[in-house]
Amino acid sequence: MYDLTGFQRDLLYVISGSERPHGLAIKDELEEYYEKEIHHGRLYPNLDTLVEKALIEKGEQDRRTNFYTMTARGRRELEARQEWEAQYVDREVDVEA
Repeated sequence: MYDLTGFQRDLLYVISGSERPHGLAIKDELEEYYEKEIHHGRLYPNLDTLVEKALIEKGEQDRRTNFYTMTARGRRELEARQEWEAQYVDREVDVEA
């Protein structure tokens, strides 16, 4: 995970929290989070990189639509990242401050 961009890590989080999301569903989730448009030229090459790294798999829903799922390796990497982050982030953060 150390060699991924923040955007690629966010892609993993969205995919892991969804059941077989397609590209546009992932795009919509990230646009809501980032509060700006995510261009296809950014989204799909980054998804392809995650496929090449065997962190996600790409399947075909129909002739025009692909879906994405986490691989076992992707889940392990994401869990390891969350454990690493937990060392530095207080889980009881006071949001009213």
